[in-house]
Parts: sequence; C-alpha cells; structure tokens
Amino acid sequence: MQHSIVDAIVNLVENPVTKLVSEYHSRNRANNAGDALEEYVKDLFAGTFKMREDERLEKLEEVFSYLGNNSNPPDAMLRGGDAIEVKKIETLDASLALNSSYPKHVIRADSPMISEACRNSENWAEKDMLYVVGSVHNNILKHLVMVYGLDYCASESCYLRLKSHIAQGVNAIDGVEFAATRELGRVNRVDPLGVTYLRIRGMWGIENPWNVFRYVYQRDMRRKLNFMCLINESKWNRLTGTERVIDLSRKNSRLEVVDVKIKDPDNPARLNRAKMIKFSVC
Repeated sequence: MQHSIVDAIVNLVENPVTKLVSEYHSRNRANNAGDALEEYVKDLFAGTFKMREDERLEKLEEVFSYLGNNSNPPDAMLRGGDAIEVKKIETLDASLALNSSYPKHVIRADSPMISEACRNSENWAEKDMLYVVGSVHNNILKHLVMVYGLDYCASESCYLRLKSHIAQGVNAIDGVEFAATRELGRVNRVDPLGVTYLRIRGMWGIENPWNVFRYVYQRDMRRKLNFMCLINESKWNRLTGTERVIDLSRKNSRLEVVDVKIKDPDNPARLNRAKMIKFSVC
C-alpha cells in the first residue's frame, strides 16, 4: 500500500506528540529536538507509534524507499510517493536555513544535489517536494506545518537564473583563475604559490510557512499544539483516501478541512484553490 500525506494527517490527529525529546529519547531513537522531530515525522507517515523497534524498522522499509542525511536533500522519500524535507525552527518567526540547496517544487532523480543512494533507491524520475516544518521550544513541539513546494516557493528557473547571473558576474572579474564547479564559483591559485583556492557558495533560506501563509492561517498561541497543512486542489484530487480526513473531521471538532485560495508563488496576482487542514491540541 502506498502511503501519503493523508496517512500523516490521520496519524497526527490520533497520535499528537508534543514532548518530542522525552518521547523519543526514552525509546533510544533521538537525543535532540531535530532528530526527534524527524523520527516523529517518520512515525506519522508510517503509522509506527506503538511498534517494537524491529517491527518499526521493517515497516519503515516498506513505507520509505530512502531515509537520508543532513548533507543532501531530501530527508526521506515515500516509496512511490512524495519526497519529504523536515525542518526545525526554535523561534516563532525564524526562517528556514536551506544552505546550498534552493527551495524546490519537485526533486528529480538526475539532480546533482542528491546522493547516489537516493537516486538508486527506487525506479523514479520526479517526486513532489513536501516541506514539514516544526517549531520546537524547550524540546516541546508547539507548531507543525506541511506544505508542498509547488505552493510555497517559486519555480526552479527563478533560482537558477539568479545563480547563473551571480556566477557570471564573479567569473567576469579580471586577474583571477576560475575553475568549473557546481557552486557559484571557485577561484584557483589565489596566493603567489598557487596552492590556495576560494569556494563561493550560496546559502539559501526561505521565510517559514506560517509567515508566508499568514493571510489564510494564524496560529492560536493558547494551544499546546497547532497543526496546519496546505494541499493544492490538483494534488488533493490525485491523492487517494482523502475521504478519511473528511470523515475524521466530522468526528473530531478540533480537525477542520477548509477551502482556501493561496497565492501562486510564480505570480501572486493569481490565486490557486487549495485545501487547508487545521488541527489543534488544547
């Protein structure tokens, strides 16, 4: 069975965890809030909360084709489904640090930014990128959001165009020796001996989703946990099992599914239809 964001939403409503570190440290799965958040996200998609560790590992292998590291995006890939990038912030208005990787609508198997293990994890060409962001304070998960890159950031051409312009400007400097690189630039033979080089790297960041989508969603700071998810209409219609979320919202008053319109990241004058799923813990 292919797992999706629908499973994550249902599992979150049924298993809301706020004390991340104490919960996952007690099971020897994480020692810090960032690792604990990633383990929680795995459990949300795989439904592995109450399993023994050996059973959980087998289930994770069934659900995920790839579980990554901090050096290369993504953090995880659902087998036959989306790619997932998990980010933790500690203050309410903090931006997300993406480092050398600009934000993405999708991730492709031919991308030079992914690892070989990711590339060869299954037979795939392209996956939608899902950003999962947790606001964690004093090891307590206060806010969680899930949003697709298609609705969150501009198309790849926007970032590649800027990267290209910067690289061209750097390469136009007289009197220095440049080398081919996947980064913005590399200058060789900086010193008289010709043994020093300079790497020029981009450090990307993006405003957190709560700030980006504040025109349709505001967090209730009185709640122990606020969850919000945005899924554009096209993606929602392609997902299977969405009726599970609708049915659950009829039984649980703290879960809402709302029709909203969100700005197109490539053209904010255009509004796209989307489903907003909201849930809170009192």
